[in-house]
Amino acid sequence: MSRMIGTVSRGVRAPIIRAGDDLAQIVTNCVLEAAADDGFAIRDRDVVAITESIVARVQGNYVSVDDIAADVRAKFGGQTVGVIFPILSRNRFSICLRGIAKGCKKVVLMLSYPSDEVGNHLISLDAMDAAGVDPYRDVLDLKRYRELFGYEKHPFTGVDYVEYYEQLIRDCGAEVEIVFANDPRAVLNYTKNVLNCDIHTRERTKRLLRAAGAEIVFGMDEIMNAPIGDSGWNAKYGLLGSNKATEDQVKLFPRDCQDLVEDIQKRLLAATGKCVEVMVYGDGAFKDPVGKIWELADPVVSPAYTAGLEGTPNELKLKYLADNDFAALSGEALKEAIKQKIQQKDDNLVGQMVSEGTTPRRLTDLIGSLCDLTSGSGDKGTPIVYIQGYFDNYTTE
Repeated sequence: MSRMIGTVSRGVRAPIIRAGDDLAQIVTNCVLEAAADDGFAIRDRDVVAITESIVARVQGNYVSVDDIAADVRAKFGGQTVGVIFPILSRNRFSICLRGIAKGCKKVVLMLSYPSDEVGNHLISLDAMDAAGVDPYRDVLDLKRYRELFGYEKHPFTGVDYVEYYEQLIRDCGAEVEIVFANDPRAVLNYTKNVLNCDIHTRERTKRLLRAAGAEIVFGMDEIMNAPIGDSGWNAKYGLLGSNKATEDQVKLFPRDCQDLVEDIQKRLLAATGKCVEVMVYGDGAFKDPVGKIWELADPVVSPAYTAGLEGTPNELKLKYLADNDFAALSGEALKEAIKQKIQQKDDNLVGQMVSEGTTPRRLTDLIGSLCDLTSGSGDKGTPIVYIQGYFDNYTTE
């Protein structure tokens, strides 16, 4: 009888990770112990995924509010800075904003509306439409925003982020002016010095600002991109992908992960004789239909992965085959016809109707999203995810 189980994603428990731990050995041991405990066999092309959090923790990759303030002060001169397009997050941005505010005399905080880049809404689309506001053209000051929309609280956190960020900046000793706009160039009416905090659109934002006459432009990826004293740093992403660690520290996105994933792959090969793929993952990339947040607040889903995870799926749409090519077949004849079609499929199905409706995303983004949902973000204690059968298809026995 054919194997009945397809893809399986297991959260694997691990000890609490500290700076300096041998993470490659810990992950290898945990996977081997989980296989023995749960009775599954390690197979070629299984996937081991490690959350970015424990990688950064092993690296001791943390920065303080004062570190951020020192870097911002050095880059902007300690004067007025336009801080534009931050995401609305206590976990992701509030500690960074404290450091930014401590490094400036005044912050011109420009928020995108009706939502931030990852989907956290300041106001609803319906409220914006009812007010007759054009988000592509209209620039609102705080007074006008309050007149039109009042005090809106996030449906899940209960926080009015406008008020929260305003008070946070004041508490750090900086003046603050709040503006609402979606064209980054609008901030140049207030200051020529700009720190753009958007994640996935950051290069375009920098280009537009510089072309429009901005004098000093840095992105969040350029703050803490080198150490301040003995602080952490990330040369590629800076503060992007950081998370709150304490009230005065953030944990940065991990750096230099490629050696780690290849080391784990080699250790598991030596221990089992099987070639397992390995990746580091952060946020998944999916949208919540209720809260409307698009989860990906990290700069990438996976900062490092082994070579076998490069590329995109190359899959046939089974229901298309069943409803079209083999509509006259049923039962065992249909099963065998579909199996034969899969075995004979082209190595590249891009543009072919038989692949229409399959998910057109990179493997690391798909698998990282599965891992993020499997491990969760709370107290599950499973920072390692073990996936089997991801590369199986209907013909796999």
